[in-house]
Amino acid sequence: MRFVDVFPKSSPLCCLFLFFLCWNGAANTDTRAGLLELSLGKFKKVFLNKTIPTEAILRDIGSNVFFLIFQLHTHHLNTTVSFNKIPSKDSSVTGADVGLLSVLRPEQTVNTWYLQSTDGSALWASVVIIPYGERDPIPGGCNLEFNLETDPNIYLQYNLYETTIKFAPANLGYARGASPPLCDVNTDQNSRWRLQYDVYQHFLPESDFREAVLLSHLQNMSTVQLVKAYGIQLVRLTSDEMSTVSFSSIPGEGVIYNVIVRDPLLNTSAAYVPVHTYVCNFNATMDNCFTLGKISTKIFFTIIAVAGLFVCFFGHKFLKTVRLVLTAVTGAAGGFLFVVYWWRFGCVFLCMVIVGLVLGFLISSLVFFTPIGEFKVFHDDTVFWLTFTCIAMVVPLACFACPRFLNILACSIVGSYAVVLAINSYIYTSLSYITFNILKRALNTDFSSAYTNVPFQVNDIIIIIVWMILVASGLVVQTSREKGQPPFPPNPYKVWKHERARRQTNILDPSHHVPPFRTRLQNLLTQIQGFFQKKQPSGERTPLLL
Repeated sequence: MRFVDVFPKSSPLCCLFLFFLCWNGAANTDTRAGLLELSLGKFKKVFLNKTIPTEAILRDIGSNVFFLIFQLHTHHLNTTVSFNKIPSKDSSVTGADVGLLSVLRPEQTVNTWYLQSTDGSALWASVVIIPYGERDPIPGGCNLEFNLETDPNIYLQYNLYETTIKFAPANLGYARGASPPLCDVNTDQNSRWRLQYDVYQHFLPESDFREAVLLSHLQNMSTVQLVKAYGIQLVRLTSDEMSTVSFSSIPGEGVIYNVIVRDPLLNTSAAYVPVHTYVCNFNATMDNCFTLGKISTKIFFTIIAVAGLFVCFFGHKFLKTVRLVLTAVTGAAGGFLFVVYWWRFGCVFLCMVIVGLVLGFLISSLVFFTPIGEFKVFHDDTVFWLTFTCIAMVVPLACFACPRFLNILACSIVGSYAVVLAINSYIYTSLSYITFNILKRALNTDFSSAYTNVPFQVNDIIIIIVWMILVASGLVVQTSREKGQPPFPPNPYKVWKHERARRQTNILDPSHHVPPFRTRLQNLLTQIQGFFQKKQPSGERTPLLL
């Protein structure tokens, strides 16, 4: 009996059955009966489950290949890759970006790995196998810290301040069947101590959490040639240095790290297994990667933005208001004394010192936001803070002869930057880390060793343009408003004394007849006291007749 005899061509059951056959066949091309056929250097998507391990097999391995690095990547869920069907501690590794290094035996042409999900649910993952020759250094070949004998993985940890990666030292390459070079017997140029490690960083598109985007960028960070083409080299380590590197944490921003080990004598190299992070948790109920910005934070920075716009366009005219807010931020007691001093004596030079230091802080932060801040000499706290302070003090000294210009410039730049901080609470921008990185370094003593490189993408270019427009507009508006006016608002104390003298001598002025302050205060207290007293009835009462 033929299939068409059972299900007519026009039958819906026929269409459904054909769809099932096609879907089943397509699925089996990836994991037919739990078997996955792979090719060298080609990424392949695979469906994994927790109950049945998937066997990945590579056939027809060439004799010129000495070792293989098998990589397994997911978006954020954990998977396990193992040399054996039943994983053990020293033959498997678990994580979202994991890999195994297989050193091939003589005449070996087939190699097998076993993959499975470890998060309790089925998932999609991407795998790739990278081949290397006998002259290439072996990533993780001198591992003494982690479980695997040869560990090509990069281990990543992060907190609010910094992201840290660790990796095992590499070993020199050798031929199939030969004994591996000893790791710590010699330290000369004929040992693994001649190897160098280049640490690379690659940013994903800002606020883009799509799995397809991550996969395409992981492909660009999987081999030596691609890492050099698409990654940003931040540091080169020697074998004498610790194989640990720290970076500034950027919550919500995807970033991929990889390490290339180089043999300068043979001019060969190999790449570790790339690792990625978004510095946030996808599985958290609150404060996950999609809800990083709290409502309270947005409200706070929105208020800061409104105040910043006011300062940007009217800061010089309303000197007293701006100084009061500025000094209140620096300290309540000091701010009060500072405002009283300015109110009584009208000395603007002390005000301009404070204003200049605030502008100097922002400009100094901007200097260290550039690649200058990545210089290794500034990882020393003494050198960093001394240089930072000197740059911050140069600004008020350079503009001290023109205090009005200094004040208008500071109001325009600092006020408009407050708008940038507010934008960051709604749309990610790297410009917020101009000051955030300085605060991190001040609050965390370990942050001095972290590299503070940040992405510079389309959002940042647009916001820089907006920032420059606000600065220019603030300068133009305030300069035009103050043309022909005194350099600074008059001394409040002198204005008060002048008004008091005018009221005392001019009897036609209505304020001349205003009672003294003490009398007005007594009248106010009497009114308040009368408000709380019970009102007594007035008039005669008819006596009660018994």
